[in-house]
Amino acid sequence: QVELMESGGGFVQAGGSLRLSCAAVGSTRGLRAMGWYRQAPGKEREMVALINLDRRGGLNYGPSVLGRFVISKDDAKNTVYLQMNNLGRDDTAVYYCSALDGVRLKDYWGKGTLVTVSS
Repeated sequence: QVELMESGGGFVQAGGSLRLSCAAVGSTRGLRAMGWYRQAPGKEREMVALINLDRRGGLNYGPSVLGRFVISKDDAKNTVYLQMNNLGRDDTAVYYCSALDGVRLKDYWGKGTLVTVSS
């Protein structure tokens, strides 16, 4: 079993920055990718950024955050980060960390952390 521990959400003014962290705890050896999704009020959950956990660390970003958000990883800490820059009101959402277990063929989800961007 894997537990995802998120941190870093909060309030920020438009144009500001925040960094989210997600640490994977437990049976992490089978994890192949981690990333972030978000869900705004009244909207469907959307992919924000994903990173492969192999050495190449391939990246994938949602179109609305490309060029503003950067995902990175610290293999020693089993942690991924999401640096969010130039935040706008449309970025207000609950951000969920996700991890794909390639051995158990299972997705894990964090409880979510709220990001609120004020104008």
